[in-house]
Amino acid sequence: MTGIVDSHHHIWRAADLPWLQGEMVPRIFGPYEPIRRDYPVSEYVAEAAPCGISSAVYVQANWPLDRSVDEVRRLRDVHAETGWPTAVVGCADLFADDAPDVLRRQAALTPLVRGTRLQLHWHERPEFRFAAAPDRMKDPVFRRNLAAVADLGWLFELQVFPAQLPDAADLVADFPEMTFVLVHAGMPVGFAPPAVAEWTRGLRMLADHPNVVVKLTGQGTFVHRVDRALIERVATTCLDLFGSGRCMWGSNFPVEKLWTDLPTLLSTWQDVLAGRSAGEIGDVFTATATRVYGL
Repeated sequence: MTGIVDSHHHIWRAADLPWLQGEMVPRIFGPYEPIRRDYPVSEYVAEAAPCGISSAVYVQANWPLDRSVDEVRRLRDVHAETGWPTAVVGCADLFADDAPDVLRRQAALTPLVRGTRLQLHWHERPEFRFAAAPDRMKDPVFRRNLAAVADLGWLFELQVFPAQLPDAADLVADFPEMTFVLVHAGMPVGFAPPAVAEWTRGLRMLADHPNVVVKLTGQGTFVHRVDRALIERVATTCLDLFGSGRCMWGSNFPVEKLWTDLPTLLSTWQDVLAGRSAGEIGDVFTATATRVYGL
């Protein structure tokens, strides 16, 4: 197997991100004081390279939406200086009329951009909530702007909770030529039987659509630890439903640095998948992300 691809990480300067400044507020991943600082590409590479990670996909880090072009420009410059990241997933306000212009400006800056993420997850718990409502995927302006993302040949990173997966299935069905990347394996919260059933049912609906791939990422978000049993459940469910050719691993660093180091995180996923075939392992850690992001 060639080098590992990290399909989901961030780097940042704290000065660019208002959410890292000021008073801490309740957030989906819990207390976050240790990451309220710069996390430069040099620190990421120093952690990633010894683990065998040779390519990495930067995913937008919630810059202010009116600076989404600046975010891409910054990543272009970082890549020019260091060769990292290997690809970029940017952001745009897809509920705004000027989104197509913003997307075109990003595309003109660099060919590194492969897609867009605008977080759509909504939950009854306010600290878990990002979107203004649970059904924003139905908004006609959003859908019109999503078509502009597709026109650029880009993918869309879909971040929703299990209760939103039926709407997500409707969305991906309406854009069959566009690739959708389900972030954090559909964000399962809790593993009481009803929660597991809801999550699994939603994943099965998405698995019926070949334009959906899944990120095996972010599973420390709600438990604040590397939980092997949870990782095994998520890996088994996603691989059984989607197949390894539609699953890919990512670190979600530096968020996951709140409770682990990169060698521990990666080795746990590798241990969980150790019984799989060499082809499946190669897909999850290298081939799927390489294909999806055109690396």
